[in-house]
Amino acid sequence: MGLTGSIGAGKSTAAALLRARGLTVLDADEQARLVTAEPETLAELEAAFPGVVRGGALDRAALAARVFGDAAQLARLNAITHPRVRTRMSALEAEAAARGEAWVVQDVPLLFEGGLDKSMDAVLLIDAPLETRVARVMARSGLSREDVLARDARQMPADEKRRRATLTLDNGGDLAALEAQLGAALRELGLAPT
Repeated sequence: MGLTGSIGAGKSTAAALLRARGLTVLDADEQARLVTAEPETLAELEAAFPGVVRGGALDRAALAARVFGDAAQLARLNAITHPRVRTRMSALEAEAAARGEAWVVQDVPLLFEGGLDKSMDAVLLIDAPLETRVARVMARSGLSREDVLARDARQMPADEKRRRATLTLDNGGDLAALEAQLGAALRELGLAPT
């Protein structure tokens, strides 16, 4: 199953709730951090974006400054990192299947944008009103409103995500409301007792 949502929607909160219910959740962002710490990947990133590797580590802020807002540079970055992340995610999913797990959740922020929804049995979308999402991201990251809106604009529109998702949870309320919706969604998918 895929788990996705626009920036600030609460996808990480939903992932934590799914883990608490005993589901294996594979985090694409975590795998991307691991991939970009590998010497081979760092060498490719430095060759493509000189100056983004400092002291043997990726300077994420410098890389973001180089690629965000430049579609060609972002595509170049994705060509280096995405295949490696997908390989790691596939290996982790295979390990879970070997353990006998029938369902594994892949937490992928750009699931639809990367066309990964086509390989999922179901897609759970976490959504929230734009102003709620902007306020959350500004509070947690220190990004300006303009930066958050720019990042949101580079993602697929929420209406299109809702159209493509198997189920959509509205995370505009409190944690209890999200937990209740998540429970109902898991029952609908046959992953929880009724």
